[in-house]
Amino acid sequence: MKYKLNTTKDVVGITDTSQPESASTDVSAKGTRSTTAVSHYRIVTIPNVISVTRILCIPWFCWLLFGAENRWYAALLLGTLGATDWVDGWWARRFNAISELGKLLDPVTDRIVFIVSTLTIGLDGAAPWWLIISVLARDVLISVGGVTLGILGVKQVDVTWWGKCATFGLYFTFPLLLAGASHISAASVSHWIGWLFAIPSLILSYFSAFLYIPLGMKALRKSRSDD
Repeated sequence: MKYKLNTTKDVVGITDTSQPESASTDVSAKGTRSTTAVSHYRIVTIPNVISVTRILCIPWFCWLLFGAENRWYAALLLGTLGATDWVDGWWARRFNAISELGKLLDPVTDRIVFIVSTLTIGLDGAAPWWLIISVLARDVLISVGGVTLGILGVKQVDVTWWGKCATFGLYFTFPLLLAGASHISAASVSHWIGWLFAIPSLILSYFSAFLYIPLGMKALRKSRSDD
């Protein structure tokens, strides 16, 4: 049986991909196959275009920050990238545009955007390194835990509500801190609002990470009992 690691947001584990193509294809009474299997293996879809566009915005973000030295515009772009994080997944589900490439591209895009932008802001000095390292260390713990569970045969551990709240808060934290280090008139307000998001979101992120320990153990026992 084959499995694929599911790394979307705080989802930990792997998804069963061993079903044949026919398992995801509906056949009508007249014998006409649906387009589900066709779209499942397409490469050029709207969600995939959105994901690629978000990745291509990262060099632009870096240029705005270090080339143009415009923290405000860089913060606006990063905020837009964070706010559109849900668009590709929603579009895929809403308009039946789910593809194998998209399943891989969506979580990879999220991680690239988050990790690169966070490290870049640390290099710029708009956020302290203890915050950067604390946030990324949690991501590493979740990733290692997910891979370990996958190796042990766990299919998936669903995201918790606390994990969603933490991710939402961190997506706002760094654009706000970056804007707070800019020369706009509301920089000081943005700075303090950024920290109002940062501290609770960081605490929630580690709280949700520890919640995955019993959830992971439960999923592991279930996986072994199913075998």
